[in-house]
Amino acid sequence: MFASFINRHQLAHDFITVAKTHFVPLAETIIEQQSQQLKSPFFVAINGCQGSGKSTLSDFICDYISHYTDLNIIVLSLDDFYFSQKIRSELANTIHPLLATRGVPGTHDTQHIQQIFTQLAEDRGTVALPRFNKVTDNPFPIEQWPKVNLPVDIVLFEGWCWGVTPQDEQALIKPVNDLEQEFDTQGLWRSFVNQTLSTDYLPLYDEMDFWVLLQAPSFTCVYQWRLEQEHKLTLKTDIKDRDSLMSDQQVLQFIQYYQRLTEHCLATMGEGCDLVYYLNKDRQIERTVTKKKD
Repeated sequence: MFASFINRHQLAHDFITVAKTHFVPLAETIIEQQSQQLKSPFFVAINGCQGSGKSTLSDFICDYISHYTDLNIIVLSLDDFYFSQKIRSELANTIHPLLATRGVPGTHDTQHIQQIFTQLAEDRGTVALPRFNKVTDNPFPIEQWPKVNLPVDIVLFEGWCWGVTPQDEQALIKPVNDLEQEFDTQGLWRSFVNQTLSTDYLPLYDEMDFWVLLQAPSFTCVYQWRLEQEHKLTLKTDIKDRDSLMSDQQVLQFIQYYQRLTEHCLATMGEGCDLVYYLNKDRQIERTVTKKKD
């Protein structure tokens, strides 16, 4: 399975070493803990900033467990729960113009996330999993959403801000970048995002059973990593649709929407995770920290 996975994700051959050293042990841990879990499914949360490799990690864990066990495992991405352009436009008109751009808490359909979680707890039937098209900046049509058969044993849920907690009010006062300085002068956007974290996201975190963090060295790496993502997306996109993708300068501006919470996450989230992979600027895992069990 390693060779096919590397080819499908366009990875370097040395990924095999990384996978066997770090990701296979994680998969085995998930299998073991799922077997001890009384409720189903077993939820695994994977957090990492843009371009950190969380999607690749999630896909590998899914492929590995599917290949070596009979467990029914699926991957969900927070990105697939973004609101449509129409709904974000309504948020922009009624709350703050910056909400027209997908990314921050408040631009995801958290009610749909909870609905999917509830459906996944059922013993039988099927569930349609949402998919978001970043080229069109809208969800794919519902008829194109993949369906999974129940029951599901393991759910991997990955997202750039999945697990991040609200900041205190004092931290919201000072802008962190030019975007906030110019377009959120009164702090209304960041206050709304912060409040939404408290009311809509924190309750969803309680569903998670195991937390994994891909810890970047700093926010300065995010631009280069996100740029690589966009270039990969360009290669996968038809030429006629490439005008809708971002230029390097647009990527630089886009990541400013993520900066505040990414830096907050880097500073605070590791303490609450069961497993933390500490990355260097080249996204190589320098060390791994596992939470000690009581």
